[in-house]
Amino acid sequence: MGIFAADDPIGAPFRDAVGGTLRDFIAAQSGRLSGLGGHTAMLSELAAAFTAGGKRLRPAFCWWGHQAVAESTEPGPLLRAAASLDLLHVSALVHDDVMDASDVRRGLPAAHRQFERWHAEHGLTGSPEAFGRAGAILLGDLLLVWSMELFTSSGLPAEALGRGIPLLDAVRTEVTGGQFLDVVAQAEPIGTADLMDVVPRVVEFKTSRYTVIRPLQIGAALAGGSAEALAALAGYGSPLGRAFQFRDDVLGVFGEPEVTGKPAGDDLREGKRTVLVAHALQLASETAKERLAGLLGSPDLDADEVATAREIIVASGALAATERRIADDLEQALAALDGAPLRDEAVAALHRLAELSVARTA
Repeated sequence: MGIFAADDPIGAPFRDAVGGTLRDFIAAQSGRLSGLGGHTAMLSELAAAFTAGGKRLRPAFCWWGHQAVAESTEPGPLLRAAASLDLLHVSALVHDDVMDASDVRRGLPAAHRQFERWHAEHGLTGSPEAFGRAGAILLGDLLLVWSMELFTSSGLPAEALGRGIPLLDAVRTEVTGGQFLDVVAQAEPIGTADLMDVVPRVVEFKTSRYTVIRPLQIGAALAGGSAEALAALAGYGSPLGRAFQFRDDVLGVFGEPEVTGKPAGDDLREGKRTVLVAHALQLASETAKERLAGLLGSPDLDADEVATAREIIVASGALAATERRIADDLEQALAALDGAPLRDEAVAALHRLAELSVARTA
């Protein structure tokens, strides 16, 4: 029996363990930064702030991917390797917020907004906005570097790290490519591309592999998992990643700001080409479709316009269609575990993780 319960695979004990690991690592790194002098302490302060919360899903999939092959007898090194994936994730979030010009992340002002404010408070010259973007890009880069350092210094045997690093290399390339595909999709005028073809491709690389498949496979590879085990985890992770992202798409339009930590309707303001939008543009009347297209990507959408977009999405049947896709993908993910060459305890945990990934409000 492992140190974390399969029926509560991402509960408080696991989240606290990952959080403690990240706090200790960032505290050590802040000491190194202080030796540089100047104002570098702000980097470690923001790193600590933005890694203090979150769902810890990627570390959880890494942990349970390892448990699917072999129970960890020395949890510390594995926890550090798994926690490194949250540093990678926060790096991506900081960069995403710059690209999307988002104001809020996890209930806090986004990193670039905090750097902007710091610039103004200290009476610096030049553009606060340019300073904010530069600071956030560098913070994201630093977190990316730290994620690799935490992984390679985790204390796992060199042979195990050698099996995991190619998968870690792959996920960094895949999520960056997937993000670029997303940027291109948002820039293309509506009607010039088949979103029902574009969206699944973006989701596969930006979410399925990044959030579920690669973290699972990294954990399994660290444990010496077979090719069959890694393939079974991919069969589970691809549909679950879709279901996870599609739930995010719903929350991005219909979620409660005090729960999601982001303003209501932000996905609409950013013009995100989500499965929800794809269904609405496919199913809505021509008049409603034109109205929705006119609202997408408008940064100044007010509450009434957000409500109008929501009404179009619901009335077209797009919300119901997305919920059906979530349910179908969840069923497919769970079916992939049937008869898979994985340990029973971990399979139980993966069932629970799948349910928690889909039935959530943030």
